Amino acid sequence: MPDTRPPQSPASSLPHARRAEDRLLEGLDALGLDAALAPPLMAYLGLLLRWNRAYNLTAVRDPVDMVTLHLLDSLAVLPHVQGPRLLDVGSGAGLPGIPLAIARPELRITLLDAVAKKVRFLRQAALELGLGHLEPVHARVETYPGQQGFDTVISRAFAATGTFVRLAGPLCAPGGRLLAMKGRDADDDAAALPAGWGVAATHPLRVPGLPAARHLVEIRTL
Repeated sequence: MPDTRPPQSPASSLPHARRAEDRLLEGLDALGLDAALAPPLMAYLGLLLRWNRAYNLTAVRDPVDMVTLHLLDSLAVLPHVQGPRLLDVGSGAGLPGIPLAIARPELRITLLDAVAKKVRFLRQAALELGLGHLEPVHARVETYPGQQGFDTVISRAFAATGTFVRLAGPLCAPGGRLLAMKGRDADDDAAALPAGWGVAATHPLRVPGLPAARHLVEIRTL
């Protein structure tokens, strides 16, 4: 069977690579993260940009914008992530799961998505980036067993918060929590949550270079 993967090239060959790397280094510094994270994050960005041409993984096309809207946005949630097991629901292009995996190699992260072509990208990215602690899974969240339970279940633009909790709540370990990444509208109305769940906190997120408001809704069992 012929190899249908998009052609590969070094991250340095990306359009506007220097500007994207400068933006990333500034953002890592603003978030208090190690500049040593920049090379693997840029390698992921290179993969995402190349595969995006054929697989339409994200509507964001400019690599400089991808740094802010995807990489730094994902990394902004790091202070609120607990392990050792994390589930990224509706991972898509690996957001926020892959940036979190690069920054926190001690975590065991499952990337769950229902779209086969996206999971093919996730598997290739995990292989090429050497992220052995990543497990991409092709499944719908409502049919995924997750037998052992996850300490953190996170989603980024997956669904309304109430729907996310209804579908993904059963995958939490005892004492675990769900994290819903949201924009200006935090969508944290406790009345919309299934019985037995409540909003523990709504955390404002500061994403370097992004003037728009971002929030992280933390949900736990009552």
